[in-house]
Amino acid sequence: MTTIKTILLLGVLTAIFVAIGGTIRHGAYLPIFLAIAIIMNFVSYFWSDKIVLRMNKARPLPENEAPWLYDMVRELTGNAGIPMPPIYLIDEAQPNAFATGRNPTHAAVAVTTGILQMLDRRQLRGVLAHEISHVKNRDILIATIAAMLATLISYTASMLRWGMLLGGYGGRDRESDGGGLSQLVMIIVAPIAAFLVQMAVSRQREFQADESGAKLSRDPDALASALERIDVGAQRIPNQTATPATASLYIMNPLHGGGIMQGFSKLFSTHPATAERVRRLRAMAGVQVY
Repeated sequence: MTTIKTILLLGVLTAIFVAIGGTIRHGAYLPIFLAIAIIMNFVSYFWSDKIVLRMNKARPLPENEAPWLYDMVRELTGNAGIPMPPIYLIDEAQPNAFATGRNPTHAAVAVTTGILQMLDRRQLRGVLAHEISHVKNRDILIATIAAMLATLISYTASMLRWGMLLGGYGGRDRESDGGGLSQLVMIIVAPIAAFLVQMAVSRQREFQADESGAKLSRDPDALASALERIDVGAQRIPNQTATPATASLYIMNPLHGGGIMQGFSKLFSTHPATAERVRRLRAMAGVQVY
C-alpha cells in the first residue's frame, strides 16, 4: 500500500510540475521540465532525507550531549523492532520534532531545542514514540518526497511569477492565444494543488502515528499532554527554520497563524486539529474527555 501511495504521489506532483512547463512558450519547455521532474524523483527517493534535514538546519546530535535521549530512542526502536536512527538537533525555540527517510534503515529523527526544554521526559518519550511509529509505518517516505517536490513546484512558480512581472518568461505568449493567462493561472494553481496533495497525505498519517505511537510507548496520555503543550508553544513561538513545504513533516504544524489567519490556517492545515488528536489518545487511555 505504501508503494502504491508513493507512486501515485510522485505521479500527481510530477504532473503538476510538468504542467507548469507546458504553459511556457506553448509547451516549448515541456521536455526540459519533464527531465527535471524525473531527476528530482530520483533525488527525492534516495537523498530527500538529507536535503530536508539541511533545509531545516538540523545538525547531528552526538550521543555524549544527550545520552538519556539516545537511551530513550534506543528503547523505543528496540520495542518497535527497527534499527536505531541517527538523532538530529534543530536550534529552534519552538517545540517540535519530525522523522524523515525512505525506510527504517535510512531514517532520522530530528528534535528542536525548544521541545527538549519545554517537555518533561515522559511527554518527550510519547513524542519520540510517535516519530518512531512514522518510521515503522514507512510513511515518512511519502511525506518527505511530497515536501521535496512541493518545494520544487513552489520555487518554480515563484521564479516564473517574478519573470512575468519583469517581462521575461512568457513575454511572447502574452501577446497570442492567451498564453500568458494560462501561465498565470498555472503559477497560481500549481503551488495550491501541491499543498492540497500534501494536506491529504499528512492528516491521516498523523492520526495513524498517534495511535501506533501510543501503543508503542504504552502511554497514550503522555503523547496527549505533549501535543497540548506543543500546540501552545507552536502558537506562541514563531518558527524560524521550517518552510510551508516541510511543515507537514513535523508532529505539529510549525507555521501557526494568529487572529484571522489562524482560523484560515486551521482550515487548510496539513495536521488534524490538536483537540481531536488529544481526544482520541485520551480515549485510548480510558480518560473521559468532555
